Amino acid sequence: MSTTNNRRKIHPKLRMIAREPSPEIAVRAHRSASLCMKAGTEFAQPPTVDDVLVNVFVHTTNGQDIRAEGAQIRNKVMRGQIQAMTLPLSQVALLAEAGNVTHLEVGEPLSPPAPTVDPSKVGPPDRARTDFGSATRHRFGEDVLIGIIDVQGFDFAHPDFLTRDGSTRWVAIWDQGAASGKPPEKTRDFDVDYGRELTAKDINNALAASKQLRVPATALEPQSQMVPGSHGTHVASIAAGNSGICRRARIAGVLISLPEEDVDRRKSFYDSTRIAHAVDYLVELSKRLGAEEGRKIPLSINISLGTNGHAHDASAAISRWLDNAMNTPGRAISVAAGNAGQEKAAFEGDLGYVMGRIHTSGRISSRGLGTDIEWMVIGDGRSDVSENELEIWYSAQDRFKVQLRPPGGQWTEEVKPGEFILKRGLGDGTSISIYNEVYHPSNGANYISIYLTPSPDELRGVAAGRWTVRLSAEEVRDGRYHGWIERDDPRPVGRVGTRETWRFPSFFSERSNVDESSVSSLACGMRVLSVANLDFSRERINVTSSQGPTRDGRFKPDVAAPGTDIVAAKGFAGPKDLWVSMSGTSMASPYVCGVAGLMMAIEKGLTAAQIEGIIQATARPLPGASYSWLNDAGFGRIDPEKCLLEAATVNQRKGL
Repeated sequence: MSTTNNRRKIHPKLRMIAREPSPEIAVRAHRSASLCMKAGTEFAQPPTVDDVLVNVFVHTTNGQDIRAEGAQIRNKVMRGQIQAMTLPLSQVALLAEAGNVTHLEVGEPLSPPAPTVDPSKVGPPDRARTDFGSATRHRFGEDVLIGIIDVQGFDFAHPDFLTRDGSTRWVAIWDQGAASGKPPEKTRDFDVDYGRELTAKDINNALAASKQLRVPATALEPQSQMVPGSHGTHVASIAAGNSGICRRARIAGVLISLPEEDVDRRKSFYDSTRIAHAVDYLVELSKRLGAEEGRKIPLSINISLGTNGHAHDASAAISRWLDNAMNTPGRAISVAAGNAGQEKAAFEGDLGYVMGRIHTSGRISSRGLGTDIEWMVIGDGRSDVSENELEIWYSAQDRFKVQLRPPGGQWTEEVKPGEFILKRGLGDGTSISIYNEVYHPSNGANYISIYLTPSPDELRGVAAGRWTVRLSAEEVRDGRYHGWIERDDPRPVGRVGTRETWRFPSFFSERSNVDESSVSSLACGMRVLSVANLDFSRERINVTSSQGPTRDGRFKPDVAAPGTDIVAAKGFAGPKDLWVSMSGTSMASPYVCGVAGLMMAIEKGLTAAQIEGIIQATARPLPGASYSWLNDAGFGRIDPEKCLLEAATVNQRKGL
């Protein structure tokens, strides 16, 4: 066991990678090399650990360029005092020494969305359900840009996105995973060299050629992901399809590349820095369109992706990034609350609770006392070959020690504040890492990070059974703690001998799970619209919808919107299979995104804070509820009609 230097500026996740090169890091080196080659930079020799690229958020004192001589910085995007960039792992320490750098955070891993998909064939959605307010006032958002940040590809050839003359309503798609092509236009604060920007001209040319060549337009202008029934297509259709809410708005998409090989978080190169890049791309695009047309183009963004990393208190770099981006009037951003609300099985064989048991909390009342947290890893003939991560956050006033006991094993030594255990092998294919840090530079809180890492050859997974985390108090003034598991989605990998290998979410036992505060950390931002899943036909919140409040006690989610059995465009499935029904907060969030777009079509000067306030003030309680905020429903069901009426009166009340 070693002690950390509390003055270090480098986040423990980065230090853990840098100190102990491992086979999975070598895999990232090769993947980093392939990304470099896409951008035109070739390695003279096969890549080594020194060639590993990492994505980081760099916090600065002044928002100016970082002066670190010799640092090979790429993909730098600047927002306020935070910069998102890519650099070699070996240069992280060099960057930390720059005079205006306060600290570095690694990008948080992204979880691919996991909506419930109805396999039955369905007809087109009922447009009457998305007709709100006076069309002569909002014109269905024709002066608005709807930005969709999502996965699995955007089927721009789907009839739900075509005008009457057959041209596209998409103004651009930035495919972050494209292996070739021209990246987005660079500006002073936005400079990336990866992916490909597909323009409206490219799309319209493909649509025209498609008719002559009799091949799908998306085959002529392919994206790095084009999954049948794609999530991104469905979400875009809800927010801005011809049967959606902002049905005359222009649409822009950012395809976050999360293919199968990127699901393993140890090897993935796609994380929350890519969300930051996506948001600023959409902001720059709206500015560019506005400059071309000599008018302001309001921007409403939807993100139906999530992460459980960080403190769930809006202090994470990505949360600060989103909040800063929303400081300008005429912008709004909706984020899915997440699908981690279920705590118990609803029927025999139901494993939905596994996805829901991600949060624990409690209070140690005095010095010398402690508590045990039960952390479960899958068994029953299956092996979990994914890395499992638990973060525990507690008050800066307190000092907790931590121990870990594997299933049927012995306790580790006590890891005191300022100490760590780094990748200790247990002899069964599992290695553990424990960090006990004080005064996190983002929020001043103390936190404990625990990693269970499987054998890199994926022949043996993490030891199955009950892992026990013991917290013991050295000093208590507050005593409260919250913990979250950064989960995977269930995904089979293959069979090794008699066992199935899975990337499977670890989860808290029923005793340790606390059924609240499960909202995705992306949806905990100050200025984001955090959206719960309303089962419209049953007039209740879907059991899978994540719950609030945030760790610092704020009211998230804000509102509930229809997200159960939502029919919208089915991407990349052919002309005879155009529609599909899905359920999840991923479907609820674009509904709110569309409503926010209509609000800004009526009043372009609305701020994100005003839009949030109007949505909260006009929300309708569900049956049996009051106007009080509820941890699953927020302030209630969104009322689009009243939102639009209030949007029209804002400046009148200000006397403008």
